[in-house]
Amino acid sequence: MTEKKVSILVVDDEESVRDSLYNWFIDDGYAVECAENAKQALTMLEARDFDIILADIKMPGMDGMEMHRRIKILKKEPIFIIMTAFASVDTAVQALKNGAYDYVTKPFDPDDLSHLIRNAASHVTLEAENKSLKDRITTLEDVDDLIGESEAMQQVLREVESVAQSNSSVIVTGESGTGKELIARAIHANSPRKYFPLISVHCGALSESLLESELFGHEKGAFTGATFNRKGRFEMADGGTIFLDEIGTISPKMQIELLRVLETRSFVRVGGNKEISSDFRVICATNRDLKSMVDNGTFREDLYYRLNVVNIRIPPLRERVEDIPLLINHFIRKYCKSMSRDLIAVEPAALKHLQELEYPGNVRELENMIERAIVIGNGKEIRLNDLPMGKEVMSSSIESLDDLERKHISSILDKYNWNISRASKALNVDRATLYNKIKKYDLKKGSR
Repeated sequence: MTEKKVSILVVDDEESVRDSLYNWFIDDGYAVECAENAKQALTMLEARDFDIILADIKMPGMDGMEMHRRIKILKKEPIFIIMTAFASVDTAVQALKNGAYDYVTKPFDPDDLSHLIRNAASHVTLEAENKSLKDRITTLEDVDDLIGESEAMQQVLREVESVAQSNSSVIVTGESGTGKELIARAIHANSPRKYFPLISVHCGALSESLLESELFGHEKGAFTGATFNRKGRFEMADGGTIFLDEIGTISPKMQIELLRVLETRSFVRVGGNKEISSDFRVICATNRDLKSMVDNGTFREDLYYRLNVVNIRIPPLRERVEDIPLLINHFIRKYCKSMSRDLIAVEPAALKHLQELEYPGNVRELENMIERAIVIGNGKEIRLNDLPMGKEVMSSSIESLDDLERKHISSILDKYNWNISRASKALNVDRATLYNKIKKYDLKKGSR
């Protein structure tokens, strides 16, 4: 992913100044645009934000000080630098009092100006990183997708709260789709380590050699294609938490190496010889029965007990049916917001059906069904017919295409209280065709 360039807006009524600054800053690697007066600059600011603004203090019409005042009214927060050929202590002090970052005098010294912009750009980058960190921490602390008022789910949340403050290893168990990674995120987000990274590794998706390189990193030339040194996930997780998903899939060799790392909190990169230390907490997840794997010799007993200091089991959705309406409402809010749609309801028949399913895919399956229903639905509510399983229920008693057509026409007629004009429009047929279908299937009002 390409790093976003720091953006600069130059505002000056002199074309020569604009051209000079544009070329300087472009050469220094910034994204630059220019405006010839304050009014044009404010119009540009309504369309997009800039990280840094350099504005001349003296311009025809609106001057730089007034422009700065209006920018603050717009709730914009760029770094604002005053340019002036009329240097005076009073002007500079007033600009700084009003919140300007600094001021420069014309004619410019290129080295001094470049140094000032570098400092301002560093400030922009630092502010962006701080905001990103705060947003990430806030998001994690909330862990919005952990929904449930059932006793089974409340017990899980109590366990998360209890274990979060310790450094003990945790195994999160449960069927696929129950939300094991969400539990890991919740533990990390509420722990003293939350200001450091949570690093996730999906062990089951990687071969033994790739997993070794992913966890421990590698040195340049360690194998074909290793063209540079690379940090491993354990190294990246220093101070934070490493989440090992599908831990039951790792090979016997990786089990031995993982045990050593957990015991010493140190490792060597692939192809290297330097011992690297890292302070991390381990959270694992699995949908396998690790104790049975220990009993049959496919998982090391010493590693099992090293990892299984605390075990948190997430109940399958069929064991907390009372949470289904809460989850449905949560997913409706989530996807209606992402699709910029008004919130919709769920018709009683659809809700009843959703509460009766077995959900082999658990919460993930329910979320997928709600997202799909919102995408394909075009009404104010999710209907039984919008659900893939719902269609099976509705068609289970249908033996032929004629039977399907008869039931559909009958339902549309009932929906519009046998208003032929509205029903024919909904069915996308003319009135004569609809009358012929009514006659063919001997449909009568209230006979459905």
